[in-house]
Amino acid sequence: MRARRTFARAAEQLDLFVGVGGDIAARDAQDLMAWPFFSLAKSKRVKPIDFRMGKVSILVEATVEHGMATIWDADVLIWVASQIVEARDGNRPTSRLIAATPHEILAFTGRGTGKAGYERLRAALDRLQSTSIATSIRQRGARRRHRFSWINEWRERLDEDGRALGIEMIVPDWFYEGVLDRALVLTIDPAYFQLTGGLERWLYRIVRKHGGRQKGGWSFDIAHLHLKSGALSPLKRFAFDIREIVRRQPLPGYRLALDHQLGRERLNFTPLPVDPFDAARRRIGMAPVEKCG
Repeated sequence: MRARRTFARAAEQLDLFVGVGGDIAARDAQDLMAWPFFSLAKSKRVKPIDFRMGKVSILVEATVEHGMATIWDADVLIWVASQIVEARDGNRPTSRLIAATPHEILAFTGRGTGKAGYERLRAALDRLQSTSIATSIRQRGARRRHRFSWINEWRERLDEDGRALGIEMIVPDWFYEGVLDRALVLTIDPAYFQLTGGLERWLYRIVRKHGGRQKGGWSFDIAHLHLKSGALSPLKRFAFDIREIVRRQPLPGYRLALDHQLGRERLNFTPLPVDPFDAARRRIGMAPVEKCG
């Protein structure tokens, strides 16, 4: 009961923002795409991510009960970002207090909408709420840190038979302010949700963030990518997994290649040519038309 009263007090200070269904473009927060904020493993991770590079510091801590929020759990945040940007662009008011149905979130992220899908969504919300982050990103002064959880609080509304009617959640200021900044959000390919591996999902996000639609693409040393991933696997295993991803070419919209420069293995990625009609479909969250042949 105490948790419910706490949620009620926080909600009283916020206007309720109700998400919309239907086809909308998927948007991702660039800060979340560029830095190691999530576990890439499907097994429970409790070991913290303690990342430092230049002026950027990130500490991600998990509870033993729930484990660290995963890159699949981050799909909920992509749904939130997409809803906020869609409303903002339509001149509709937004809020950190967001209401949705489980079906809307699951359908948007390409998940099953049955009982098992909803149970997995509840577990994801628990991990997002219990994972603690402290970061210097977007903070004035190198020593300042902003500490938050991906979801401050969440609750479900049930009918008399215990069936879920909807979910309400409060996202943190740090995330909300980043999503409202047009310069800090990118549209992503809806085929991203079909990627099944944690590493390939992370790789798509960093490739989309840094490669964009630049003709020349972008490149990273494998060792640098390993550091930015926050992955627990050793560099040798990480490099092997990257080579396998390059062999399969699963990332929508990009071509990957490896080369060696000055004794270091490097990943190169360049955008594939885009059909204007397909690009328009992707912007509104629709899959491209399959080509016959």
